[in-house]
Amino acid sequence: MRINRFFVLIFLAAFAVSCGSKKKVVTTKKDSNRENTFTESSNTAIERVKPLDGEPMLPPVNPRLYTVEDYIRDFAAVAMEEMRLYNIPASITLAQGILESGGGKGDLTMRANNHFGIKCHDWKGARAYHDDDARGECFRKYKDARYSYRDHSLFLTERKRYAELFELDEDDYKGWARGLRKAGYATDRRYPDKLISLIERYRLYQFDADVLKRPSPSYTYTPESPESVTYKVKKGDTLYRIAKQHNTTVEELQRFNNLRDTNISVGQMLVIISAE
Repeated sequence: MRINRFFVLIFLAAFAVSCGSKKKVVTTKKDSNRENTFTESSNTAIERVKPLDGEPMLPPVNPRLYTVEDYIRDFAAVAMEEMRLYNIPASITLAQGILESGGGKGDLTMRANNHFGIKCHDWKGARAYHDDDARGECFRKYKDARYSYRDHSLFLTERKRYAELFELDEDDYKGWARGLRKAGYATDRRYPDKLISLIERYRLYQFDADVLKRPSPSYTYTPESPESVTYKVKKGDTLYRIAKQHNTTVEELQRFNNLRDTNISVGQMLVIISAE
């Protein structure tokens, strides 16, 4: 009887250990999966803003849900800081960022944190290659989108052709918009109007007023009359080149023209600006 009890106790002890080890294996497996998922997500291309000086990291961008208002929320403070340091209107910086990056959803922005389309030139940092005026052109790549904003400030302040802009009032966004095109920043004749339209539609001028500690002007935005603009595809055109030329995005061109991919043909008529 004592022997039977002894074997029963041994059996129960072995069973308990066995259950405990199985439970431990399951827990380890779950932890391992969680760690792998975090590592993969932390290296995705859409993780635009990483922490600087202990600041929290912004969540990854979902292109379907990310709006212009979200972009302004994320980068208004950055544009205001650049204005304090370099005297470039925050409204202009934000409007250019929205326009050049496709509201933060452009391919170059998502892959390289490049919000202003600045090419490599004498750049010694990381690079991204993208079709622009030519195939596979070199663009600057940044670890953090805020470095792209700083590079934009340096780009304007360090080139003599933009010197006249800094003689304007810091809240003269209309003068800045027209002056940028005059100085050669963009060839699109409608570039100033596009910047002014964005500034007034989203009241970006309020950020200039905040930096300058002035009352924010109260303008009423009056949208332009809807009007479609079309473009006839020429030999050598790519969808990205056409988008860049007209300061829009490949995604917008695809949406306006019901394109499932980036294939286009010579003679094809594309809607550049929709009257929708």
